[in-house]
Amino acid sequence: MHPEISSDRPGLCSECGMSLVLAGEKGHGHGDGGKVGADKHRGHKTNIFARKFWVSAVLSLPVIAYSKIFEIIFGQSVPNFPGSEYIPFVLGSLVFFYGGWIFLTSAWREIRGRAPGMMTLIALAISIAYGYSLAVTFGFAGEALYWEITTLIAIMLLGHWLEMRAVTGAQGALKELAKLLPDTAEVARNGQTETVPLAELRVGDFVMIRPGGRVPADGRVSEGQSHLDEAMITGESRPVEKKVGDEVIGGTINKDGSLKVEIIKIGDDTFLSGVMRLVKDAQASKSKTQLLADKAAFYLTIIAIVVGIGTFVGWMFFTTLGVSFAIQRLVAVMVITCPHALGVAIPLVASISTTKAAKNGFLVRERSALEAARKVDVVLFDKTGTLTTGGYGVEKIWAFVDEKEENEVLRTAGSVDSHSEHYIAKAIVDEAKKRELSLDEVAEFSRIAGRGVGGVVGGKKVYVGGAAIIEHVGLEISEAVKVLIEVEEKKGKTIIFVIKEKELMGAIALIDQIRKESSEAVEALKALGVKTAMITGDSEDVAKWVAGELGLDEYYARVLPGEKAEKVKDLQNKGLKVVMVGDGINDAPALTTADIGVAIGAGTNVAIESAGIILMRSDPRDIVKIIRLSKMTYNKMIQNLFWATGYNVVAIPLAAGVLYKAGILLQPAVAAILMSASTVIVAINAVLLRGKELS
Repeated sequence: MHPEISSDRPGLCSECGMSLVLAGEKGHGHGDGGKVGADKHRGHKTNIFARKFWVSAVLSLPVIAYSKIFEIIFGQSVPNFPGSEYIPFVLGSLVFFYGGWIFLTSAWREIRGRAPGMMTLIALAISIAYGYSLAVTFGFAGEALYWEITTLIAIMLLGHWLEMRAVTGAQGALKELAKLLPDTAEVARNGQTETVPLAELRVGDFVMIRPGGRVPADGRVSEGQSHLDEAMITGESRPVEKKVGDEVIGGTINKDGSLKVEIIKIGDDTFLSGVMRLVKDAQASKSKTQLLADKAAFYLTIIAIVVGIGTFVGWMFFTTLGVSFAIQRLVAVMVITCPHALGVAIPLVASISTTKAAKNGFLVRERSALEAARKVDVVLFDKTGTLTTGGYGVEKIWAFVDEKEENEVLRTAGSVDSHSEHYIAKAIVDEAKKRELSLDEVAEFSRIAGRGVGGVVGGKKVYVGGAAIIEHVGLEISEAVKVLIEVEEKKGKTIIFVIKEKELMGAIALIDQIRKESSEAVEALKALGVKTAMITGDSEDVAKWVAGELGLDEYYARVLPGEKAEKVKDLQNKGLKVVMVGDGINDAPALTTADIGVAIGAGTNVAIESAGIILMRSDPRDIVKIIRLSKMTYNKMIQNLFWATGYNVVAIPLAAGVLYKAGILLQPAVAAILMSASTVIVAINAVLLRGKELS
């Protein structure tokens, strides 16, 4: 987020790709940059640090040349001329105010926010050294520290520049998402097409999308059929078929046919903006590990100030080395103890992990949810639409009058069901169309409440429905048929009977088909040592069959939507960490109750409040990816925390001069190099997470 970026019209931030929002008289901007809690460089840009570093580095060279350290190292001095003694003062002052100003202003922001940290220590160190050097320049007895100040500032700027490059790289995926949108759109108006800038696109406009072109905003197909590449947005590896009535996502690529699309969402309302907003919000939120790091950084700052002052007092009043040496030790301690690496350790890993999640098809609303996923004991899946497709399909057809007439049974049932809106009727009609069967005209169509439907086909009365329709007609069925139906129902199938003129013509078995990905997900979870369970409102037979097919550890049948949250609590009361996976709306109470709520099959709906993590696809294998990413993220955080805090155990005593008598002494510039190096190491370690595979 870059609060300094503004525009006189809506659009995307040139730095991070986020949507610009109305910001009063200032036009359009990011609004309150203060909402980015983990961003230690709020309002800073990479090129600012680069420019300041190069200028400071060049100005530092003459300062070093006119210092005693130059004479000690090279054994000779540079030529002097009238006024040359003021070169270190003049150039040192320029470096302090130009290169160091960014640290001074940032320190003031930390102090004003009652959160002293990295910038406060840097500002204190260079200010004390500069103030002392000024006093020496204008008459105070001692040795000025201008070369230490200039090299210290230059090295600190270099370290921050390298860190910002790493941070920018971590956020690069967001910029890639922002670049998915084309600059213009081909709008159809008054029978003609015209190319307009994306900013002029409005809801209700119709746009033409040629093969190879990008969809400019969220819309609905009004003409044409094609396949769209959604890989960069939803993580779906295969092109997705789109036909009339289907919704399309802005930024996706049209692969083959031409499409005419009605625009239904623009600007901040689009799916792409929602994804970027969720990722940014997740990066700004703080997990338990982040809070621990923040607390450690605060105490490290206090330790640095106390140890720095103690070091100064010790060398100043209990040795004969003088004030200049004492101030050097104070500055070295404050610089090397600076919690810069600690400030980068967690936020950078979080930034990369949340962006990586989005690229893999799931969005992290709450960082705490992703962090907790590594310790999950059991994953509780809702059945319909999660482990199964949620859409019934015809699995088998029996013809009891003539075994060769399966298609006739389907055609008769489809003819009557074509007048019904019931989802099972639609499945039967779809199967008839798939087999290219011609449906007959139906007269006297009627709905028989709770039983099925009826109508006259070819002058004969036909009934289609479940077991209750047999009772309604008053028909007797053989024991063989009863046994057949009983066996099939135990396999989770729904049996629909077709009766013509009070004769059982045949039966159709339908099933809520198990997703082929579900079995892989269950196997992968078991390999991770995670138990799997299913919760459903379906019958015991159906639940038992699905659980058996998938090899689930447990299942809960005949559970009403309002009772699912209680089942989650029961598991939690046993000391288990529970992931609940289900519909973001119907399963909302259970998702909220679980330790981690995961909404599956959200599609373009990213505004689901009940879930901590949102799956854009209906693929249960993504649960495995969540757990793997959680473990990878946590490991990186711990590695970074260990390095960011551990090196201080050795570095602080060296900076304080404990080994001075042994000839080992860290100059402030060397302290700055070590501190910057530790930060860069932490940043590189975090960036390595980008190359990890979740599959």
